[in-house]
Amino acid sequence: MGQTARKAAVAALVVVGVVVLALALWKLRLVIGLLFAGFILSAAIRPGIEALQRHRVPRPVGLLLQYALFAGLIALALWFAVPRALDQVSGAVENLPQTRHAIGVEAKQSSGIKQEVLLSLQRRLKEVPSGHSVFSTAKTIGVTAFEVGVGIFFVLAVAGYWIFERERAMNVVTELLPRPKRKVVRDTWLLIDLKLGAFVRGLTLIVVIVATTLSLLFWAIGLPYWLLIGCFAGLVEIVPVVGPFAAGALAVGVGLTQSTHLAVLALAVVLAVRLAQDYVVNPRVIGSAVGMSPLLVLFSASAVVFLFGGFAVLLAVPLASVVVTLVDVAVRNKNPAEEEPPTVLFPTAKEAEN
Repeated sequence: MGQTARKAAVAALVVVGVVVLALALWKLRLVIGLLFAGFILSAAIRPGIEALQRHRVPRPVGLLLQYALFAGLIALALWFAVPRALDQVSGAVENLPQTRHAIGVEAKQSSGIKQEVLLSLQRRLKEVPSGHSVFSTAKTIGVTAFEVGVGIFFVLAVAGYWIFERERAMNVVTELLPRPKRKVVRDTWLLIDLKLGAFVRGLTLIVVIVATTLSLLFWAIGLPYWLLIGCFAGLVEIVPVVGPFAAGALAVGVGLTQSTHLAVLALAVVLAVRLAQDYVVNPRVIGSAVGMSPLLVLFSASAVVFLFGGFAVLLAVPLASVVVTLVDVAVRNKNPAEEEPPTVLFPTAKEAEN
């Protein structure tokens, strides 16, 4: 009787502990998400640091060089794009009343889908806040920007720390496991790291390629606010599945404010770039970095947003890639050492040695 009571007490404590741990993780989901983002960034920049190390550049110096390169590229992009984008934004704001009136007139003279799109766009423009409203929310925007800055600094710090501490953490974890399982766990860990790094580097390249290509093509066909729409289309590539559709809808909507002909041209440009991206760019840049179907990507993004909020959509594909790799190894009995590691921009350590 006493032994049964002790077993029941232990079981109750385990259940309570699991519940408490789950609640704690739920409360700390933002911090956990930022930690995961730091690990992903570390996986993305690690091959570059290792390549520099093979040329006798110390890892701390290599890390600082990587961060300096990022800062320089961002500053260059801001120097080139921001003045032009601000001009386009200023023009859009100054012409907002005329744009609303022109859209209303065009909507009255149209019918069908075009009329519905124009009326919807007109309603959205009426919801644009006035200068006084924007000024009153400046404090909130400033606080949010500060929080985002702290989050970015945290991610960069975690990535830098993980560059130096990953091997030690891997050794600690594997030493806790039975000896026959250690190699499999280590190889799985390394494979996940390679997949995450290749995905981030490939996605960054695709963002730059799509933003540049669409901006130039929108400029060529005479689409208003071509730079803003092109940059937006590139940035939303980080949002799985939904992002490209949103960019296409925006381009077509802006084109409809001018003419049906321009809207058709904008749609043709978006579709052409999308097809080229799906069949030419993505296979060469990302390849099989994540190894997931579009349906699984869409389900992962929806599930992550539903569980953790909108910010987590950026981590949906990497998180799903981790789960898929673990399922392949644990359930489908795949040997991670036999998997072909993905490479984007940088070869793997074995390829570099050869």
